[in-house]
Amino acid sequence: RLRLHDGKLIKDRRYHLRTYPNCFVAKELTDWLIDHKEAPDRETGIRLLQKLMDHYIIHHVCDEHSDYKDAKLLYRFRKDDGTFPLTKDVKVFMRGQSLYEKLVSVEESILKVREENSVKYQRTFLGCEMIDWLVQEGEAESRKEAVELGRALLEHGIIQHVSNRHHFFDSDVLYQFWINFRRRRRLTELLNENSSRALSESPDSPFCLRKLNPDPANTSFLSVQTNKEIKIVSAVRRSSITSLAGNSNPYFSPAPMLVFPPVAECNPKSVLKRPVTNEELLSPGAPYIKKTLTIVGDAVGWGFVVRGGRPCHIQAVDPGGPAAAAGMKVCQFVFSVNGMYVLHLDYQTISSLIMTGPRTLVMEVMEAIE
Repeated sequence: RLRLHDGKLIKDRRYHLRTYPNCFVAKELTDWLIDHKEAPDRETGIRLLQKLMDHYIIHHVCDEHSDYKDAKLLYRFRKDDGTFPLTKDVKVFMRGQSLYEKLVSVEESILKVREENSVKYQRTFLGCEMIDWLVQEGEAESRKEAVELGRALLEHGIIQHVSNRHHFFDSDVLYQFWINFRRRRRLTELLNENSSRALSESPDSPFCLRKLNPDPANTSFLSVQTNKEIKIVSAVRRSSITSLAGNSNPYFSPAPMLVFPPVAECNPKSVLKRPVTNEELLSPGAPYIKKTLTIVGDAVGWGFVVRGGRPCHIQAVDPGGPAAAAGMKVCQFVFSVNGMYVLHLDYQTISSLIMTGPRTLVMEVMEAIE
């Protein structure tokens, strides 16, 4: 969208005596995608732009067409006319992105590579430093408000304590931005996001750690099949968070010494030590905390496996995938999916909800207090 504004493809246009602000001509945008190598051909370009319509990113200026038509019709980004659906979770995610961009753009940024317990972490900052910066830059009116903002960012998986032992505090505790907002994704990844949807009836939640027709040059996870041996496919996993961080984070990896490329472990048997009921999870004083995770799926999927039912739990997490980057861990219980309460559902239903939903997945999970 920003590139189209810079290239003057998005501008005010007049049609039938009416001016439509900040819009583009569909045919011109298809041409632009091909010219800028964002799409190999016209058919692919049309499919990509239809995906943007399906995800409520763009729409026809008069909403007269639900499909993207490669013609001299006017379309607009919803963010340019205020119709983009801004939920509370999306607002927190976008606030985190805005702060990250501001921090990495200034000289002498508080974001630095730091070491703790002989482990180096990227994009780190001290809690008190962040509070000082937020107040100084007018991002928060008081230190109390800044702490609340930091806590919201942590609960949505945007920042975290480097070893995930603390919530956000106004102290000299070390935190990091776990999401690298500057990683540029290829637009064509949109066409692969639901490639595994055809296997949705499989008991293995294929949207998580399975890829249809895997390309050995772009995968690094387990392909799990019912009642069969687990097959390891190991190579460089596309969009791996490890490649962004520059080293392995011991929290997101099965072992502190795990080296790139990581391999997810998916045990067909339940990882739970004992069955847990909904009543136990929700009872007053129960030793569980609720966390909100915002997971942006990549070309492979979201990178986790859900199992069980009433309640469902996280069975496996790909350490190089989006779910791990958002803070998901094995044995967490799934409380809600995109705002829908799901403790009473089985994993097949939850899998279907995830795969038929948007690429940005917002999940509430319940985690045992250690």
